[in-house]
Order: sequence, then C-alpha cells, then structure tokens
Amino acid sequence: MAAQQCKPTKQVDVDLDTRGYRIHAGPGLLDRAVEVIDLSRPARVLIVTNTAVAPLHAQRLQRALAERFSVDMLVLPDGEAFKRMDVVASIHTRLLATGCGRDALVIALGGGVVGDVAGFAAATYQRGIDYVQVPTTLLAQVDSSVGGKTGVNHALGKNMVGAFHQPRSVIADLDTLTTLPAREYSAGLAEVVKYGLLGDHAFIDWLIASTDALMARDAPTLAEVVRRSCQNKADIVVADEYESGQRALLNLGHTFGHAIETELGYGVWLHGEAVAAGMCMAADMSARLGLLDAAECPRIESLIAALGLPTEPPGRLSRQRLRTAMARDKKTSAGQLQVIVLRAIGDAVVMPAEEPALDATLARYLG
Repeated sequence: MAAQQCKPTKQVDVDLDTRGYRIHAGPGLLDRAVEVIDLSRPARVLIVTNTAVAPLHAQRLQRALAERFSVDMLVLPDGEAFKRMDVVASIHTRLLATGCGRDALVIALGGGVVGDVAGFAAATYQRGIDYVQVPTTLLAQVDSSVGGKTGVNHALGKNMVGAFHQPRSVIADLDTLTTLPAREYSAGLAEVVKYGLLGDHAFIDWLIASTDALMARDAPTLAEVVRRSCQNKADIVVADEYESGQRALLNLGHTFGHAIETELGYGVWLHGEAVAAGMCMAADMSARLGLLDAAECPRIESLIAALGLPTEPPGRLSRQRLRTAMARDKKTSAGQLQVIVLRAIGDAVVMPAEEPALDATLARYLG
C-alpha cells in the first residue's frame, strides 16, 4: 500500500460552497478509495456498475471499501439502451431491499451511462442521498462525472429526464483507461477537444502536438488531459451550476450529436462519436454565419479525424428527421432552437439557430 500512496495524484476542486467536492485523478486510486472518499459519517455503500466494468474493476473497489463499510453491489446491463427509468427503479429497489436509509452512499463505477443512472437514482432516493463518481472511461473522467448532471433518456430525446445532483467526490483512476477498447477511448477524446474549442486555444494547440502520445495512451499525457479537462469544466460549472447561461456552452456539438444518437438508436454510435461529428457540423454552420474563419474548419476536422473519430454523420440519416430531433433539444427556448457556435477556436457563444445556415449545413452533410 505504501508504494501505491506514492503514486502522483492530480486534484481539481469544484467550489460550490456546501455542495463543493474534489476530483482526484491518478493511478491506483481504486485501491485507495477509502482515503479519498470524503465521508463525515458511516454509511452503507451500494456500488452500481455494469457487466462490462464489473469483471475488470469491481473487486478492487469492493475490497478497498470493505475495510470500512458494509458494501453491496448491483451489476446492470451494459449500454446506452439501458439508460432508462426502469433501470433507475431497479437501483431504488436494491436500496430499499437492503434497508438503506438517507445515510447510504451510492458509488457509480463505470462510464457515463452508469454515472448518469446511478446519480439520478441517488438524487431521487428518499429525496436525495450521497453518491460518488468513479468513472472508468475517458469520456466519463473528463466530462460526465463532473458537474452533477444526472438522468436518463426518453424515446423522444436524449437526457430528457433528470436532475442536478452534485457528487461527494470524483475518483478517476487512470489505470482503468488501459482496459478501454480503442473506440471508447477515442470517444472520450471528443469531449477533450470540446474544451479547447470552447475557451482554451492553447489546449487545442497542445492536443494537436500531442496526438501521437494521446493515441498511444501515454500516462503523463493522459494525466494532463484529465486534469486540464476537469479544470475547464469545473470553472464553467462553478460559474453556472444549473445551466442558465454559460454552462450551455458545454453542449458544443451536442445539439447535432444528440439528434444523431436519437435517430440512429441509442448505442449504435457512441456519445463521443456523435459529438465529434456534431462539432464539425457546428463549425461548418459557424463559418456559414460568418463567425468562424472557414479555414479553421479543416483544422478542426483534421484533429478530430486524427483522434480516430468521425467528422460527419452517417449518410443514411434523413435530414428532415434530424432537424425534427434537434427541435426537441433542451436548449430550445420559446420554440426557438438555441445552438452553440464558434467565433474562433477558443471562443464559443450560444445563439438562436438561423434557419438558412442550419439548413445549408444539414444539406451539406445529409444531402
């Protein structure tokens, strides 16, 4: 254990007064979970994970926590298709069946789906109990585990049912990234690119220079990616916890991306893949609006492609159906779709969608 304690850990604080918490990122953290989970009182623990993650990582976490807590585990099916209300109900049922009260702790061990579902279950069980995010995918470590968004999909739209519920802490064990399939790893890099496009031009330059190291999963490079991404997101969350203004920028590429996911069927494309294509479409629309220098679009597309991600949606999608799906986006206000566009790399803004530019972008990609 002493050797594990010497492993370097990066920390980012999310300063939200009484709802604030710390993000821990580093190797070997599953074995040290008791040290980094901030609990002021004893609690029964329910680990919520899935069939893909449990065989790889659950035993380590369960063994570490059993030194101090009574630990139960619920293993869910794997996949975006299971991000739904009946799965949340199954978590509630396990909590009730094992006598968990308001001092119980839910630990979400897995990717974004597990984090969203387990977090929503915690937010709604007995009007809210504590939970901890232990993300095991790159996408979850840099994005979905931070900020307190929880929820499930609806047949008519992604993430339409949910709640804001901040975790007690986030534990990102970088060792878990070594087991990620290449496709899931690349999907996480889409959210990393997003932070650079939003407000960190120097980060984009660094990502372009570090592409080879990123694709090789170089440990120091990954540690810096997770730290910098979490800091960028934490800064936005602290400024706008409930997405009433600035936080909406975090949806860059998501208005297109969520529509792609909905129309393809949840899980056909990974979330990061849809967001990657969506960011390229958002850049194209930004150029058509005269906001973004058109020469920047190939640069964005080149970086996204180099990270193993798609730069356009599947051609089999219907332009009209995608536009209809976009109209159900949560950022729609008074019937007007709001989109995130780029004025430059590192400078994004939310604005009402201008139909001619939107239609031209959809026509370019979907005919």
